[in-house]
Amino acid sequence: MLPEKLSNDLCSLNPHEDKYTFSAVFEFDPEYHLKAEWFGKTIIHSDRRFTYEEAQEVLETGTGDFAPELITLNKIAHKLRKERFDQGSISFESEEVQFILDEDNKPVGLYVKERKDAHMLIEDFMLLANKRVAMYVGKKSIPEIPFIYRVHDLPNPEKLYDFAMFAKQLGFQFRYDTPSNIVDSFNRLTEAAKENDALALLLPLGIRTMAKAEYSTQNIGHYGLGFEYYTHFTSPIRRYSDVLVHRILEKNLRGEYRADKEKLSQQAHYISQQERKATDAERESVKYKQTEYILYHIGDVFEGVISGMIDKGFFVELKESKVEGLVPFDSLPDRFLISDHGFKAKGRISGLEFFIGQHVKVKITGADLGTRKTDMELVMD
Repeated sequence: MLPEKLSNDLCSLNPHEDKYTFSAVFEFDPEYHLKAEWFGKTIIHSDRRFTYEEAQEVLETGTGDFAPELITLNKIAHKLRKERFDQGSISFESEEVQFILDEDNKPVGLYVKERKDAHMLIEDFMLLANKRVAMYVGKKSIPEIPFIYRVHDLPNPEKLYDFAMFAKQLGFQFRYDTPSNIVDSFNRLTEAAKENDALALLLPLGIRTMAKAEYSTQNIGHYGLGFEYYTHFTSPIRRYSDVLVHRILEKNLRGEYRADKEKLSQQAHYISQQERKATDAERESVKYKQTEYILYHIGDVFEGVISGMIDKGFFVELKESKVEGLVPFDSLPDRFLISDHGFKAKGRISGLEFFIGQHVKVKITGADLGTRKTDMELVMD
């Protein structure tokens, strides 16, 4: 990401200031069908900067600054979203943990960020811009102009089979015989998970069966979105891939420009590697703050859901904070065997069973910031 002085000021759309921009402009007919598009350099003068919460309030109440414009944008976004899912896009509603910090930046509370129309509206229009830019360059000439695409391959068949067997044990029929059935199954699972904690735990496991999205000069499409052409155009202040896309697009708006494909491919590979490092770092930082939070709750009892099994014990995810910790089998009065698919553990003598998705109560017995691990013990009713 660009330094804060640039990303939050010089390169940001501050209200009531002229800003040089690179825009994707779209025109829709009265039924919200896309009928024209234009890409090019612009100057934008922002009349108002909304927070997501402020925009959401306008959408919910129908009143406030730029209410007609926001409501119209939301209607178009809903139509774009429906078309995307009708054409094979997969819905993965991943949970984002937010922290409440005190004056010393210590976490005193956690909550899961709720995605509402204001968030999805922005996402839908970014997807539109990213897709249409990729289509413009990808279809401009033959042979294809060297370009950086955001691609996503088909799921791993072996992982998908294991996942389907696991889902079946939890009462969900996951069909994986065709690409369209895979998409339909994932979308049905997303809806079912809203009402079923056990199925909600399946979603991150399902994501792991999927190939990782990456940057490439070889356009294989984006399976998860259901797009034949896709790139990243909308965030040049935080992704270098978007800067490269802007440069190639700008030159091809003035004629036909062909970058060195081998060099571009090397850049795409490097950016993909750096993205994975950033994702890992972000994940570890969340775990660190969760562990820091739970350190203040040693000895407290929480409700949770069993989220995974290993030979040493089972993992429990706390309901409110999403902190995950391990309940060791050797802390229980029996020896436990894990089933072949790893979804259930059964006591050899007692016959007591624990399974993924099961609601339990646990006491926090320890936490280590260095390893970002939390220790728990089962509280038997």
